[in-house]
This record gives sequence, C-alpha cells and structure tokens, in this order.
Amino acid sequence: NCTATVNAIDKLPYDDHHIIEDVAITLGKALEEALGDKRGIKRFSHAIVPMDEALILVSIDISSRGMASVNLDLKREEIGGMAIENVFHFFQSFAYNSGITLHIMQLNGFNTHHIIEASFKGLGMTLYDATRIIDNEIRSTKEVL
Repeated sequence: NCTATVNAIDKLPYDDHHIIEDVAITLGKALEEALGDKRGIKRFSHAIVPMDEALILVSIDISSRGMASVNLDLKREEIGGMAIENVFHFFQSFAYNSGITLHIMQLNGFNTHHIIEASFKGLGMTLYDATRIIDNEIRSTKEVL
C-alpha cells in the first residue's frame, strides 16, 4: 500500500501545465525508485472500470520502457480549471518517468468527468495489482527490468 499527499505550489502565475507535469514526473520517479530491481512483482495488469456511462480499459506493463497510449474522447476544453490536454500530459509524463508502458482506452462514455475519473481509478487499480509481490523472480527473459 502507498499513500501520498502532494502540495504543489506554482511560484509563477497560475500554469496548470507545469504543475501537472511536475507532479506526474515526481510521482513517476518515486514509483520507479520504490520498485527497485522489480524482483517478484507481478509486472502486468489491466482493469476495465465503469463510471456511470463511461467504460475505460487500462493496461500496464512495468517494463522500464516508459510510454503511454491514451485514447480518450474528451469533449470539454477544461475541467475544474485544468486544461483537458493536461490529462493526456499527466499520463504521458507519469508513464515515461515511472518506466511503465501504459494503455488507456475509452470503450464507452460521453461525460468528460466520468471518463477522466475512471481512467485515474483504473491506473490506481492496475498499479496496485502489478506491483504486488508474488514470488522472487524477475519477470523478464533478460532477467532485468
């Protein structure tokens, strides 16, 4: 289990892009460091998350090859004062800096809030599952992740 509290203060005039990017980088690097050599972790996980009319598929591979493929149809330009483009930027920055391969795909839905919430919940669910210690092996034919 992991609990984190983030206090992000922008010293420049409000810029949601840099705050979100910095938080994603910090969380990603913290995860990568916490996993160490990744010995014993399950490595792969996926979740299909419903949130009212929205249905989101999230799949991860803790591979040390950080990348994100995010396929969400978000209609609004902003939500809660945050530019929608920064949702994508968060996932990309987090995946790159944590070294995970991340796929998020919208299977159904139209409500931007529900789609985003289900995406983040799915990421949390898959991280919880994929980081579970199940033995003492490294899940790679190269014996390194």
